[in-house]
Formats: sequence, C-alpha cells, structure tokens
Amino acid sequence: MSESSGSPESGFHEMREPRVEKVVVHMGVGEGGRELANAEEILEAITGQQSVRTTAGRASQDFGVRRGTPVGAKVTLRGDLAHEFLETALPLVDLRRRQFDETGNFSFGVEEHTDFPSQEYDPNVGIYGLDVTVNLVRPGYRVKKRDKASRSIPAAHRLTADDAVAFVETNYDVDVDVDDDDEVTDE
Repeated sequence: MSESSGSPESGFHEMREPRVEKVVVHMGVGEGGRELANAEEILEAITGQQSVRTTAGRASQDFGVRRGTPVGAKVTLRGDLAHEFLETALPLVDLRRRQFDETGNFSFGVEEHTDFPSQEYDPNVGIYGLDVTVNLVRPGYRVKKRDKASRSIPAAHRLTADDAVAFVETNYDVDVDVDDDDEVTDE
C-alpha cells in the first residue's frame, strides 16, 4: 500500500489516521446541593447528553469533603457528539503544545460556561468553568484493551503528541501554539 491511500488532506495512511475515541467534559464543584445541580444542568445543556455525578475518592479535612461525597459531574461523548462538541469548544480556547501528552491525548479548560453560544449568564446560577479531556487513538488500539489475546501497541504505531497536534490543526482548523517558553528549563 502506498502512503497516499489514506485521506489526502490529513497526510496519514488510513491505518495511521488518528480519530477521537472519546471526549470527557467535567465540572468540579467541590460540594453537592444546588451548585452541583446547576452544574449538571449546564453540562446537559452544553453537551446534549445526561451527566453522571463524580464522587470524592478520599476524604479531605481541609475542604470538608468525605469519601463518596458528590463533588462534580461529567459527561462522556463519543462519535458525532464528540466531534460536534469539539467544533464548538476548540475555537473558545488557545491550545498550546504542552497540553498534549506523550500518547497524543490533550486537555483544556473553558473558564466560563457562558462562552458557549447556547448559554447565557443567569445571576441565580453564576459562572461555572469546565475541563475537557480528549482521547485520540489509531485503528488497532482495541488490541490493547480486549480480554483475549491482548497485546501492547508497537512503538511505531503509537500516537505521538506531534501526530495529535497535526490531527487537531487539520480537522478542527485550530492553531496550536508552540512557544519556546513552553519548555521547562533547569536553571
């Protein structure tokens, strides 16, 4: 097979073409009650999907949180819903190269939920921020997760941060900033 058998605009071979496996949208409120209910309503309005409550994994006396207490809400988006959400959310933020990990996943935050076109400010609700984590994979990654005959992904087939940056820039028309000050230097 030739390198040109993939999609021509991306420059990847069809078996090396990255794709969005899932997008997780999370709002950490820190406590239950009305604030958590507001966060759930906002998440459901932004994503169009029902949210799930997240609970504290361990107790923290400093914050007055017990283990198992609801502290946030999240939504996992896959397929077309994930692509639609990214097309809406990525223009709202400035992505930097350091937001991508070594396996091609990336995360970003939206400071105010009112930045989304469908949301308006309500003084009774306030302003909530949200975190977005995007998981990118290549065809064949299921081999690592399946129950029978699972294998590790060969190093040559693993998704790198550079591949993920190229994928995001071409598919979502977003510029990822690569600054010299992104690098951490030991001085």
